[in-house]
Amino acid sequence: MSAETSPASTNTKVISLTQQERRSRSLWSEAVAHVLHDRLTMIALVMLFLLTLVCLFLPPFIENTMGVSATRTNVVDRYKPPGFKDYILGTDQIGRDQLTRLMYGGRVSLGVAYGASLLSLTIGIVVGMIAGYYGGRVDDVVIWIISTLSSIPTIFLLILVAVIFTPAPETLVVLLGLLGWIGTSRLVRGEVMALKEREFMVAARALGAPTWRMMLHQLLPNLISLAIVSLTIDAGSLILVESGLSYLGLGVPPPTPSWGNMLTEARKYLTTGTHLIIWPGILIFITVLCFFVVGDGLRDAFDPRKTGK
Repeated sequence: MSAETSPASTNTKVISLTQQERRSRSLWSEAVAHVLHDRLTMIALVMLFLLTLVCLFLPPFIENTMGVSATRTNVVDRYKPPGFKDYILGTDQIGRDQLTRLMYGGRVSLGVAYGASLLSLTIGIVVGMIAGYYGGRVDDVVIWIISTLSSIPTIFLLILVAVIFTPAPETLVVLLGLLGWIGTSRLVRGEVMALKEREFMVAARALGAPTWRMMLHQLLPNLISLAIVSLTIDAGSLILVESGLSYLGLGVPPPTPSWGNMLTEARKYLTTGTHLIIWPGILIFITVLCFFVVGDGLRDAFDPRKTGK
């Protein structure tokens, strides 16, 4: 007499196979699947991608096609509203096309955000890994440096450095990158201190792996998810920092456009050119919001405590 398989045992096998398939998936595949199903995060990612492409490649095309210019002045056409002739978003106080200036300004603002966040992320990862891995006196020195820099208000440091150096876009990238690594290094340090006692690190040390190999091949891959989340959040914050420095007169100086200095200059012409203050403010708001939404979505995607991970 052959034994028949009961429905309960069949369901148990199906459930166990499903759980096994979920466990076999890597954290990266789970994170990608989560992001693809997160509609809000995908919308923010697409908007950032399109905005970056537009600012990089579209200005010369518009200037050649429509005969407008971000640098050519025309006093007769100043303060023109959006839709006047070929000026889609109007003109500024000296007759320059507002649309192309916004795109060129986006190159500066987004370039500062991307460049400074990458630099600060690199420094933060290196410093945090060294402090967390070696510990002892090395960790004490790093913590002392972090505590000292954290005790000084960031805005005072930025003002001091911006007064000493000429605030060109390249200079801002370096300065903001050198001053923005503290938060990332704290996160990386704590993560490394937890990871270095895990089984795979103990096994690597037992096999005689050199320190550089353990950091590059064992620790760094486990820090990538943390780095990506930190990068997106820092990029959004740096756009606000650049705008704040421009408001104080310490940002990128005109005539080089950035969203920050365009918004600052537009305050003087609020009654005669209202449209000049609207578009830079909208772009700053949308871009920063998209960066924060992407950062929040990636943080949820890489969270191993989520169901199914």
